[in-house]
Amino acid sequence: MKNVIITPSPLNGVIGIPPSKSLSHRAIICAALANGTSRIDNIVFSEDVLATLEGMKNFGMEVIDITTNNETNRSSITIKGKSRIERLEEIIDCRESGSTLRFLIPLACLIEEEFRFIGKGKLIERPLSSYYRIFDAKGIYYSNDNGRLPLFIKGKLIPGKYELEGNISSQFITGLMFALPLLTGDSTIEITTEPESKGYIDLTLDILHRFSINIKNTDYKKFYLPGHQKYSPVSYKVEGDFSQAAFWLVAGALNGEITLEGLNCESLQGDKEILNIAMKMGANILCEGDLIKTTSSQTRGIVIDASQCPDLVPILAVFGALSKGETRIVNAQRVRIKESDRLKAIASELNKMGADIREVDDGLNINGVEELSGGVVNSWNDHRIAMALAIASTRCKKPLIINNSSAVNKSYPGFWQDFIKLGGVIDERSMGK
Repeated sequence: MKNVIITPSPLNGVIGIPPSKSLSHRAIICAALANGTSRIDNIVFSEDVLATLEGMKNFGMEVIDITTNNETNRSSITIKGKSRIERLEEIIDCRESGSTLRFLIPLACLIEEEFRFIGKGKLIERPLSSYYRIFDAKGIYYSNDNGRLPLFIKGKLIPGKYELEGNISSQFITGLMFALPLLTGDSTIEITTEPESKGYIDLTLDILHRFSINIKNTDYKKFYLPGHQKYSPVSYKVEGDFSQAAFWLVAGALNGEITLEGLNCESLQGDKEILNIAMKMGANILCEGDLIKTTSSQTRGIVIDASQCPDLVPILAVFGALSKGETRIVNAQRVRIKESDRLKAIASELNKMGADIREVDDGLNINGVEELSGGVVNSWNDHRIAMALAIASTRCKKPLIINNSSAVNKSYPGFWQDFIKLGGVIDERSMGK
């Protein structure tokens, strides 16, 4: 589905939330590093998750079985892991997945073999300087195309002290956490700036613990990683993804009544913050067990600190654009280096639709309006921009055309089917190239 034409309508009903992409990446990696057989339930093979799965196969992991429920598009995968990385293929194709790239680079440095990391889209230019500084300090060879992919690396990590900035991306921290416990000596990761996205670090620490890897966290400033550790195989079920649930939560709050299934209300996911933000903005939200219900209400603008939940920025911009008064999204500068410059992308496209948004260096200043006009917008080849614009259509006066709507396949392949299931009215068309 390259393009969609959406006729504005409320969204109502019950929807099963896709499994967490963040936890799916982590579970596959941990299972691949465990010497034995692990089973991971509730997986959706988005393009990003497939990139990690194929990457770990190149390191020696075997997929024993995949069982898929065609009605729900949820899969269970049985993985035979190995406690030692091998090089079955030199090339690791990360597609457009920043998580795959940053998680697998340290694993490639567990053995002294040359690897070549490639990708496409914006991933080619996503920054890796945090790793390059480590490589320089540890004597690991690397080369790239003027800071862009492809990346060639050859060299082994050694136990010791590793320094990382905390305000660039927690993915670098997670990548080292996967690899360092497998070394022959103890290591530390010291965070040199105020850490952001702590929720993602919590997810990593929790899933590592489930696979028998233990790391001591000292107030997110220093992590102690004993060496000689081994991953143990386990059975693990991936919980629902709050970053994906956020789109439906906002849809219900703006114009509808939606019940979300499959979420863990006690989750460690940082994007669970959408519940607190939405309620502060006046949304009607009820949480019971693994069910969350949201219904439309008069919502109001607030100041939103996005430092710990950057992936929520596009849908929060939609929420603010259709809430009464002013919404300010602050501390969001990092989202400029995602699949698109998400501040520029969401401000530009929503303003085309009649929103009143001003882009600033680290965020957005939004004056709410009662409704949007509709028209023609573009996803910027960014899954979260495409999904956020779809939710904005529910409060448009006229149809909304989203070009490059298939960008959702990166993380949520079933998004448009779920949109229709909740009452969304879509006319698919080919509109040029």
